[in-house]
Amino acid sequence: MTTNQFNAALGFAFVIVAVTLTLGWAVLALVGAAGFYLIGSVLRGESALLDLQERFRAFARPSRSG
Repeated sequence: MTTNQFNAALGFAFVIVAVTLTLGWAVLALVGAAGFYLIGSVLRGESALLDLQERFRAFARPSRSG
């Protein structure tokens, strides 16, 4: 399965959950899927936890330009 096919299946599943339950449950399902994706990528060695920590810190810090 390619990445695009997986993304399409994930989008379809999101819409099904949002229609049958509520938007809150659909968002919770996406958060769970993202968590498992993150765990899988770390276990495969595609992402290092320190790299992710640096990204989150950079995102959380407001830029002070001008």
